Amino acid sequence: MRVKTARRRSPQSTRWLERQLNDPYVAAAKAQGYRSRAAFKLKELDADFGMLAGVERVVDLGAAPGGWCQVVKEKRPKARVVGMDLLPIDPLPGVDLFQKDITDEDSEALILATLGGPADLVMSDMAANTVGHKQTDHLRTMGLIEAALDMATRLLRPGGSFVAKVLAGGGDGQLTAALRQHFTTVKHVKPPASRKGSSEWYVVAQGFKPPPPAAAG
Repeated sequence: MRVKTARRRSPQSTRWLERQLNDPYVAAAKAQGYRSRAAFKLKELDADFGMLAGVERVVDLGAAPGGWCQVVKEKRPKARVVGMDLLPIDPLPGVDLFQKDITDEDSEALILATLGGPADLVMSDMAANTVGHKQTDHLRTMGLIEAALDMATRLLRPGGSFVAKVLAGGGDGQLTAALRQHFTTVKHVKPPASRKGSSEWYVVAQGFKPPPPAAAG
């Protein structure tokens, strides 16, 4: 489907609209009641890695508009799910949603108190708003990924999982090293629902290994 450039619409907006109208995942999300096409990314990742099997407590960082939370509740109706985002999120049955910055000092305590215990799975589909400068955009998004990982290491139970959007096949070596330090297995994958032209990949880290307790004195 071709879209004509409207008087008040930029060529970039026209290309985005044309891509949306011709995207089968967008159509499928609308038909199946998902809030975003990203829901299919999580469904595909779960089909390959089984992260949602048996989970009882799940955290979704950067949860707006709520597509990933929908998938979790669909797969695990009795799971306790907490979503947090800077953007407002319309209510979802059975999901505790907070409009809040994950880096706020009290965010971690709020999530743990709401979950009622350590998480089985921490998810992050966050990406920084782009400014048009490739290196700056990359660094800002990598900063969000590192913040999500840092929080995950304090929220997860032993053996838990971490799933996050990364860039260009898994991020830099420092991030990959940190993931391998904290998890038994670390895989990078580009699910079919992720657009081919996008630089996004996903990391699936399983088998969380809590850091040893600090030595006394």
